[in-house]
Amino acid sequence: MSLSDFQAYLNRFALARQLKRQHHFYVGPTNSGKTYQALETLRKAESGVYLAPLRLLAMEVRDRLMQAGVACNLVTGEERVMVPGARHTASTIEMLRPDMAFDVAVIDEIQMLMDPDRGSAWTAALVGVPARQVFICGANSVTESCTRVLDALNEPYTLTHLQRMTPLVIEDASICGERYHAAKLRKVLQAGDAIIAFSRKDVLTLAARIRQWGFQVATIYGALSPEVRRGESARFASGEAQILVATDAIGMGLNLPIRRVIFANIHKFDGVAPRMLNATEMRQIAGRAGRHGLYDTGYVTVLEDDEQWHLNEMLGCDDTVAPFALPIAISGGDIEDLSQRIPTWRLAECVEYLHTKYQRQSGTQTMQWQITSLQHQQALLIDETAPQLSMRDKYRLMCAPLAIQVPIARDYFVQCIQAIYHQQPRALPMLPEWLKGKQAQYLEQAELICQHLSLYSWLGYQYPKIFTDSELVDEARKTLNGFISRALKVQAGYGKTQRETELAQQR
Repeated sequence: MSLSDFQAYLNRFALARQLKRQHHFYVGPTNSGKTYQALETLRKAESGVYLAPLRLLAMEVRDRLMQAGVACNLVTGEERVMVPGARHTASTIEMLRPDMAFDVAVIDEIQMLMDPDRGSAWTAALVGVPARQVFICGANSVTESCTRVLDALNEPYTLTHLQRMTPLVIEDASICGERYHAAKLRKVLQAGDAIIAFSRKDVLTLAARIRQWGFQVATIYGALSPEVRRGESARFASGEAQILVATDAIGMGLNLPIRRVIFANIHKFDGVAPRMLNATEMRQIAGRAGRHGLYDTGYVTVLEDDEQWHLNEMLGCDDTVAPFALPIAISGGDIEDLSQRIPTWRLAECVEYLHTKYQRQSGTQTMQWQITSLQHQQALLIDETAPQLSMRDKYRLMCAPLAIQVPIARDYFVQCIQAIYHQQPRALPMLPEWLKGKQAQYLEQAELICQHLSLYSWLGYQYPKIFTDSELVDEARKTLNGFISRALKVQAGYGKTQRETELAQQR
């Protein structure tokens, strides 16, 4: 990034540059109390903002502040819950307001700077949140990369390294020994166990199987709405469900009474290919075991012997990473300026140009553009669907929350783009009759409709004259969430897990 590009980026955050910001890093593993301490300062402040990695966490912190008698707004891409007179806000990090000053800001899960799709939102918060006291919480892995940027800004900071409040012990042996066998897992499962898998199919298959063994099971994975995840978390926390089966969605902020974490797999699909979990990921997940105040010790293990070495290595090594250039997002203004310079009115061409420029940049810089393959796919779809839209509108739509790899989600997005292009009001999706029951075979369809509602709600804030049914979203979401919660409790298995399929092929 050139000096002029760097300065242009900083100019987006004029208010933050005017304040004499003081930064406080609270870094350490899970169960170390780092976020708790920052939130206590936020609670006592005259005004403040909490910047969350997930809508679920923004909702939880907002509830926590309200219960403590602190009026607090909730602001996410999908909703605005504004409380008269509130001077505190809990927000998803992408909803950062660089033009509104606060006394205290809390940036949670700072290690998300390394996320290939969303990392730029944490850079924007670090550089641009307009608060006099900024608390930065998370793993220690990215601290040096952050402090390099703050040094360049001449903004002071303090570092507080925290330790776990309960020990985390790797069990001496894997659950199943040399080869996975369901009967062995069944014998050793205990209340308070959390089994971690890395696909929706594996989570649902394992949950159904464990339920057949006589356990009550709570289920958490990324496709579930925050409301359903909260409900499933509550079932596990209350003891209604003895076993939790989840993806790495539990690795960010969820306070669950987990005694032992069992990794069903040590590989996850990163959007391109399966890869082994890195140290930060394994620590975030494993660290959920042994909740302070409930258990004296947390335990972690794997299913098979040949995965034990990776668990030992990842939890035993230093998870700090070499300083890297923090990712920054392009803005609508950047796209408009570039389209006039190239010149082109195709959003995808602008994204490709910036991606090429990004690839050439040196990793020794403090910041560099973040252009993702998903952005490029979304840009191509927008250009193809509505070539004559303004570049400002195209950029806005490129930022829409979308699972573009899912054909039904992509088709619905196309319909929404066409409504914007033709300026035709679009009604909320109709809810099917089967939502009145609890048929598990409709679970995935219900999750997809929830995604449609999320997109509709987001677009309603961008184009209120087109997406005119936004006030109906909450009621529709309640109906869907109720169905999903019922279906999860009776959902049937999906055949074999990925691991079992691989073992069958080996045989």
